[in-house]
Amino acid sequence: MIALFLLSLFLAQPSLADERLEAVIADPDRPEAQAARDQYRNPAETLSFFGIRPDMTVVELSPGGGWYSEILGPYLRDEGQLIAAHWYLGGENVPEFYRDIRASYEERIADTERFGEIRIVDFAPPEIVDLGEPGSADMVLTFRNVHSWKRAGTFGDVLEAAHRVLKRDGVLGVVSHRLPEDREADPEARSGYVKQSWVVGMAESHGFRLDEASEINANPADTADHPRGVWSLPPSLRGDEEDREHFRAIGESDRFTLKFVKR
Repeated sequence: MIALFLLSLFLAQPSLADERLEAVIADPDRPEAQAARDQYRNPAETLSFFGIRPDMTVVELSPGGGWYSEILGPYLRDEGQLIAAHWYLGGENVPEFYRDIRASYEERIADTERFGEIRIVDFAPPEIVDLGEPGSADMVLTFRNVHSWKRAGTFGDVLEAAHRVLKRDGVLGVVSHRLPEDREADPEARSGYVKQSWVVGMAESHGFRLDEASEINANPADTADHPRGVWSLPPSLRGDEEDREHFRAIGESDRFTLKFVKR
């Protein structure tokens, strides 16, 4: 009888993605071009895997154009807080496209009725890494950024900043382009691909414990050996016009999805 009762409780549990998250993702106000990427980026499953809740304080590292912020902002608007750790524009030789992307991001999230009060902080490791008061965040998320920090030699600084801002047992969620483990790694990750084992090793050496890995964002069709790395694939499609149909058929990159917990 007890076993049947426990089984009934299990079957009665809600789906991975809560109703609010599903509603935000399905909102017709999301840009159509962004919603078209859902089939590759699986936002409901990914955020549910990380254990997100609408009352959390969440830090998104290097949100770029704001693909995930379009979901996180409205989702956290009423009960939680989204902190966007965006590119710092005050240094020397800042690429112009950084300025353009951040300006577009700020303009978009100025719609507080939709996004709430997203707090933007400058983020430029290793010099500028203050993500908030120590122990103040429930979750830190990063999507498709690790290769940039590996190239710059700053991934350790990023991990330290994430560890510092997180509460005890807080979650670090990482999605990144996967280099096969049997492939020789480029120290500068110029292809955009990095090994999952390297990310796990780095995180565990900076105070995190790997809680779980998921294949939610895997793509077996991606061979990770394209002429322009991950940027040969959608949505970038850099390269010759005649090759683009081939890369469209592959889809977006093969990605690992890792949930770490602060020790």
